[in-house]
Amino acid sequence: MIIKTVKWLCLLAFLGLILFLVLGPAVVEKSMNVVEEHEPYPISEAAAALHASLVVGDWHADSPLWKRRLHKRSKRGHVDLPRLQEGNVMLQMFTTVTKSPSGQNYERNEASAKDNITTLAMVQLWPKKTWKSLTERALYQAGKIHKLAERKPDDFKLITSQAELAALVEQRKSNPTLVGGLIGTEGSHALDGKLENIQRLYDKGFRMMSLHHFFDNKLGASLHGTSQTGLTEFGREAVRKMWDLDIIIDVSHSSEQVVKEVLAMTGKPLVVSHTGFKGHCDSPRNISDDLMQQIAAQRGLIAVGYWDGAICGNSPQTVAEAINYGIQLVGADHVALGSDFDGTVTTSFDTSELAAITQALMDIDVPEGQIRKVMGGNMLRLLQENLPAE
Repeated sequence: MIIKTVKWLCLLAFLGLILFLVLGPAVVEKSMNVVEEHEPYPISEAAAALHASLVVGDWHADSPLWKRRLHKRSKRGHVDLPRLQEGNVMLQMFTTVTKSPSGQNYERNEASAKDNITTLAMVQLWPKKTWKSLTERALYQAGKIHKLAERKPDDFKLITSQAELAALVEQRKSNPTLVGGLIGTEGSHALDGKLENIQRLYDKGFRMMSLHHFFDNKLGASLHGTSQTGLTEFGREAVRKMWDLDIIIDVSHSSEQVVKEVLAMTGKPLVVSHTGFKGHCDSPRNISDDLMQQIAAQRGLIAVGYWDGAICGNSPQTVAEAINYGIQLVGADHVALGSDFDGTVTTSFDTSELAAITQALMDIDVPEGQIRKVMGGNMLRLLQENLPAE
């Protein structure tokens, strides 16, 4: 009798584990990538027509982190291919998250804190080699974007060069729902401390690399870390190697001293892929307005996010207000979109509803030419000028 009971208990435990592995990832993501319930946003005929004519581009979405099929419309999260098409998105940078400290916050995080992504990788049944290697985690997530391009070649193209970008622009004339995807890192701890992994990631299609996430790493200090120092010598070597390969450098999450030192190293433009402006939203998530002006002076781009921690709100109206503040601060040529969709943020819209931002910009009298630039024209231009030629 005891043996029979033990067998039943083991069977129930096994079935419970299977149920958790099947349903757990969806439950976790649904609680973290939230779209608040809302009525459909009213879009005027003029705004709809303008939005349909725009190049729309987003510098930052963490969609490859999650266990769902990006080629199908999902009931959770913010981004998938059908919703990108509905939102008239031409260019989407997909970023790969490889480490996230337990208790993550904007003020101070220890690099030694327990890592949330290790647990997520195990629960989502990622390959075992990703459990310990951050580089393998980045490569695994990048593989999802490659598979999306292979599965949906008439709807999605992976962009790694100026030539491929030019082809995308031409193809969209006859196929206006074609989406171009790019791959970037969320922090260069993804290198596993090895310079040679820059080349390895480049060969897998990575064309943007951010230096930091929420904690200090071998390259130097995070804006949310413990040291608030600048680049290490390894960090300087990594920056030089990235630029040698025409990899765009993203300084979102980097300390202000790191940003200043990277700016001083070269005249190449930097990207802040998802952020707000300190003068508009006085959040520890945002670097100073003065530093934003320095980035713009070096032909860089500041991409505005859609969540409360960056812009002190999450409505299309608040996004438009943050964009307009940025235009007044650094000029329309240096502002872009950087949603942080699928990055464990709460928003009031998903990527299918981006026309609501166009409408909100029109409502506060941002000129059409400036709307065209910030919604994606600036992103297209920077990529045309800075991606590898072939």
